[in-house]
Parts: sequence; C-alpha cells; structure tokens
Amino acid sequence: MPDERAAAVPDVPGVAPPGEPPAGGRAAIDEPAVRGAGHEPTAEDGRPGDALTEAELEALLFVAERPLTRRELMSITGASRERVDARLGDLEVSLAGRGIRLLATGDRVTLGTAPEAGALIARYVGSDAIRLSPASLETLAIVAYRQPVTRSVIERIRGVDSDYTIRTLVHRRLVVELGRADAPGRPILFGTGFEFLERFGIVSLEQLPPLDAAVEARLLEAQSVEGGAGPDDPAGDPVPGDQAGDDAG
Repeated sequence: MPDERAAAVPDVPGVAPPGEPPAGGRAAIDEPAVRGAGHEPTAEDGRPGDALTEAELEALLFVAERPLTRRELMSITGASRERVDARLGDLEVSLAGRGIRLLATGDRVTLGTAPEAGALIARYVGSDAIRLSPASLETLAIVAYRQPVTRSVIERIRGVDSDYTIRTLVHRRLVVELGRADAPGRPILFGTGFEFLERFGIVSLEQLPPLDAAVEARLLEAQSVEGGAGPDDPAGDPVPGDQAGDDAG
C-alpha cells in the first residue's frame, strides 16, 4: 500500500521526496561538509572572504593591537591575497584626506594618525616633552636608510659606541629588531618601526627624502666592510663610548 505521507508532499523544486536523493546525488548535499574549514578554496570556486568590504578591513585594523601582515589578514578574513591587496588599496585612497591613515612597512599594515594632526595630538598626549638628542637622530637616520643593519655597522659609520643609543631607540619603539644576520655571532638586525613613520609624518619608507651622494657612499662603504674586524669583533680595536651624553631627552 503506498505511503500516503509521501504522496502528500508537494512537488517543490529543489526538494526531493522522502527516501530519494536530490538531483545531483549525495555529493550535492555533503560537499560543503566534506570540504569543511580545512578546505582551501580555489580561484574557480571563490573564497568565503572574498566578500570582504573596505569597512570591515578598516574595523579590523582599528581594533588590532599590533600591525598585521597580509598573510594574517588573509587568514582572519578568509579572503584571497588579491582581494586583501585590493581592499587595502581602496582603504588607503579613502583615508588619504582624513585624520587616520593607512601605514605600511614591508608586509605589515596598521592605522595611524595623519601627519598634519601631529602638533594637536602632541598637545593632548604630552609627547612634545620627548626629545631626541643629536646622537639619537644620527643613529635613527642610519637605521632608517640602511636597514636592516647591525650595531657594528652603525658604530662603524658613527665612529663611536652606540649600544646605549640603540637601546634607547628600541625602548621608544622607533627602532625594532628585525631578526639575526647570517654572520658570525648572528648579530641583531635593526630597522624602523611604525612609531618612526608616525613620528616623522610619513606613511612608508619610500617617502624618506633622498640622501646626498656623499652621505650615501659613506653608508654603503661602511656596510660593505661588515665582515671585517670592528666593534663586534674581538680582534677589532675598542670604540670610544658616547653613553654619558648620548640621549638625555
């Protein structure tokens, strides 16, 4: 005797009668579950985060407690690299005339205040009281233009011990550690951080003013002899220190 309940089910497109698989077979039902969170979508089937909006990306960067890499943005949003890059470009354009700017250094991005608002913000946070000594400015310039750079190269250029100055700049987060050099002793490589960009009112290192030819030649010469005896080499002569009056501000 036929099942009257089955006969009572209306013929709705896309809904199979009880006991029958839908058109397309079981794979049509189970495919999303089988693929699951571990599936890496391809360009053909799209990524779930490719609906990422500019507003969502701005909100994410706003709440982030540190700069995020593009790979992290891809992982968090589920978007492709192309979509993340496109949305970052859109956001950079949108923020160009506003009080918040998109800052980028290497593969990392974050939000920062507009350079023209610096004096006003300084009055609020009291950061005008923080001054950089000539020694700190000199060291910071060397790091900015020659990064990644080791302490021995900095000292070779300056001609004085710079350990205290570098530690002061690292403490203020104007200089950051980028890793270790592939050299004897694996010395630390230093570079500039996002605070450097904000402090000097630029959004990327490409906006640094060009160096004088003579100064650039001096920096390159010092870097080229990194392998020789120097401040980090026991065989080298000690370099006179300048800690006493290096950075009082």
